[in-house]
Amino acid sequence: MAGLEEDVKKAVRNIPDYPKKGVSFKDLTTLWKDGKLSRRVTSALEARWKGKRVDKVVGIEARGFIVGAPVADRLGAGFVPARKVGKLPGRKVSMNYELEYGRQGLEVHSDAISKGERVLVVDDLLATGGTARAAGLLVQRMGGKVLGYAFVTELTYLHGRQKLAGNEVYSIAKYDKE
Repeated sequence: MAGLEEDVKKAVRNIPDYPKKGVSFKDLTTLWKDGKLSRRVTSALEARWKGKRVDKVVGIEARGFIVGAPVADRLGAGFVPARKVGKLPGRKVSMNYELEYGRQGLEVHSDAISKGERVLVVDDLLATGGTARAAGLLVQRMGGKVLGYAFVTELTYLHGRQKLAGNEVYSIAKYDKE
């Protein structure tokens, strides 16, 4: 996939001071509107995990759904949406975690992951790692085994990989500074 990282970086729009002053938001909607580039991103994520017997792909709300569902389809795996607390009906399992500005939570249906299933956690961007870590802990609480984490982009200067230590972490495009 020669040049994919550069192509992703060119396609991602930076929005300064969003959601708060001093933050440069990475908007991947500008990447997804390019069907060929979106397909290349999905192919790269598929290639990284192909042959590792992925049973389920967990996509983190909301942009992780956009990335995770096509990866699950390509891998022949089931897709599990990890939703924000209060968005799922029926029985569910929840996990709360700390953010730099408060608490948040994720939940999945209680029957979404079975004991021993091999799970890939997917999102659009790895920043501080708190949300991805919470998704991984949720998988483990349900008896699943986290195979690894996959992201389209990563803000390496926020050191999110440290919260995912001991697991394989893959990202296509890395940003080394704000």
